[in-house]
Amino acid sequence: MSQLKFYGMLQSYQTLLETNQHHSLNNDEIVSMLIQAEWEDRQNRKINRYIKTAQFRYKANIEDIDFTANRALDKTQLLRLADGSFIQKKENLLITGPTGAGKSYIASALGYQACLMGYKTLYFNAQKLFPQLNMSKADGTYLKQIAKIERHDLLIIDDFGLQPLDAKNRMMLLEIIEDRHGRRSTIISSQLPVANWYDIIGDSTVADALLDRMIHTAHRIELKGESLRKRKMK
Repeated sequence: MSQLKFYGMLQSYQTLLETNQHHSLNNDEIVSMLIQAEWEDRQNRKINRYIKTAQFRYKANIEDIDFTANRALDKTQLLRLADGSFIQKKENLLITGPTGAGKSYIASALGYQACLMGYKTLYFNAQKLFPQLNMSKADGTYLKQIAKIERHDLLIIDDFGLQPLDAKNRMMLLEIIEDRHGRRSTIISSQLPVANWYDIIGDSTVADALLDRMIHTAHRIELKGESLRKRKMK
């Protein structure tokens, strides 16, 4: 079992022997128990791998989200998003609101939930994503990076729009969104209202193409109120 990397099965079998439970089970029951243990172990290892690969900004859970704060967060809407159906339908989610309203935490919590459900997820802060892609162009790995992003079921771009996009970044974002449009889901969080994204993107032709793919039919969470961090300091 160890050589075949059946680690869940091995651990379950060792437990059976150590506790003498195998004496009270028939062969079919033992085989069923070992197979179930192996399946669960592989699922858990896959989920842990997805969470590690995603590189979330926060270790966030849906259960820990504060719905009591006055920030216009609809609990029913969020729980519906947490069931993963928007990922299955290849839909997008746009989260906007002021600094400290919890945009990044909510995006990370939905991403973490997606991993638990078996969806491959990637998290990027926008201020790190574009420099990373520019570096990949310099070392010849750009196409590999773009293909990696396209393969993931859910992409999270956090803190979008903190600074205007230049020509290179506009085209890279367009390529990412175009590859994912109708095929994969994307979550974008921003301090700026969606109405201001046109100016941040810059070029009108590219902005029209991007916003047409990003906004229409996307779910929206528009947070309001003061910073949660300020509230905790009071």
